[in-house]
Amino acid sequence: MSTAAIARPGLALSAERLRLPRGRAVLLRAIGAQDAAATQAFVAGLSLDARHKRFHVGLRQLSPELLRQMTEVDQHQHVALVAQALWPAPAQPAPQLVADARYVRSPTHPDEAEFAIAVADDWQSLGLGRALMARLAGHARAQGLRALTGDVLVENRRMLVLMRGLGAGTRAHPDGPQLVRVVFELDALQALARAS
Repeated sequence: MSTAAIARPGLALSAERLRLPRGRAVLLRAIGAQDAAATQAFVAGLSLDARHKRFHVGLRQLSPELLRQMTEVDQHQHVALVAQALWPAPAQPAPQLVADARYVRSPTHPDEAEFAIAVADDWQSLGLGRALMARLAGHARAQGLRALTGDVLVENRRMLVLMRGLGAGTRAHPDGPQLVRVVFELDALQALARAS
């Protein structure tokens, strides 16, 4: 794996090539405003089920405001990584995004952040979600965060198995039984360090 520093104020995210099973490879890197079209295509390319599990609604595409929020991030309060397909090479010259992982710091609890991950349907079960979560948690810990939390639909069993396998705890969600609150206590996580 090769890395190259991405210069951002107060941040040391790295771009990294990652080999995956079945001969696939991706570039893990910070998202940027130039990724707006690729992000819209990524979300539109997700199955209805995958979009529902990520956004908890059945949207077809991102609104202009949501697209801006997802791509114009400061990489401090809102940190976002994407996986760009390297192999097989995309059919068009534009970048093809196949996964997205991010966290947003809590405005009321500055040592906590909420995370979210989405992986394209054809790129699931390759270890990409695990790799992104490990890097996201490592970055959060290095930035002084104590915990990452996420809201997962109770029907999203694959995500819950992945999160528990990485050492996350789960709690009942205050909004009802359709959601589970996933909590990574970053100081105690060993599984994520091994996953990276």
